[in-house]
Amino acid sequence: MVRDAAAAVRAELTKIVTLRAVWLVTGAVVGLHLLLWTQNIDAETEAVDGITADGMIERFPGTVRPAREALAEYLAASSFQMCLFLPFTAAVIGGQEFRAGQLGASLLAVPRRGLLVGAKTLATGGFLLSAAAVIAAISTAFMYGATRGWDPGLVVSAQAWAAQAKFLAYAVLSGLVTFAVTLIARSTLAGVLVTVVLTALTMSQVLAAFAPALDALVPLSAGRNLILLPGEDLRLSAGPAHAMAVLVAWPLLATVTAAVLLTRRDAR
Repeated sequence: MVRDAAAAVRAELTKIVTLRAVWLVTGAVVGLHLLLWTQNIDAETEAVDGITADGMIERFPGTVRPAREALAEYLAASSFQMCLFLPFTAAVIGGQEFRAGQLGASLLAVPRRGLLVGAKTLATGGFLLSAAAVIAAISTAFMYGATRGWDPGLVVSAQAWAAQAKFLAYAVLSGLVTFAVTLIARSTLAGVLVTVVLTALTMSQVLAAFAPALDALVPLSAGRNLILLPGEDLRLSAGPAHAMAVLVAWPLLATVTAAVLLTRRDAR
């Protein structure tokens, strides 16, 4: 059983890494991250140069915060913004077999459909984790360049590691939601559209203004609640423990639904 599962995961991961579309989308996300950091590095360096003797930083006009806390948060937040686009990679992964009509062949290799969905999910999660780790590494390198003259150890501090770990968790879990939705709908476009709608719910702040409890249940809002710290200019709709519970529940329920539906449908 364990050998069968491991073999299935390896087979699914091989499919992922041989898909040109997956690398094109992932490369575009990584390239965008590099571009944004390249444009922002001078501003971050200037803000670090202005850190006061008591360790306070003003990254935004009128907002003064403890430097280590603010910079560790920004380290993860700069990576977090890429999670607006990284789920598109998951949608491409999830929809490729339906687009290519290869699901029947996959089921011949792995007849147990629950095992197949589990293998696909683990392989996708592994690829998303790798992509997110590259994004986090880029953020770390640029942040080191901005802070090395003030505190070169900031990027490997406990605060920085904790912030990056939260980002990695969100990147994988949110991507798996899109992946599972794509499996359910059997369409890459459907996975992308659902992701866009869920993102719009958070970005528009409609739920946050009128129903904070509902806003806290949206994946992107949960990611914000997990990674960012509350302040005068930022009100969160829930705490980090609640956010993590939401982020785990979404892909779990969506993946179980995808597995159940796959067992009841034909292999087209």
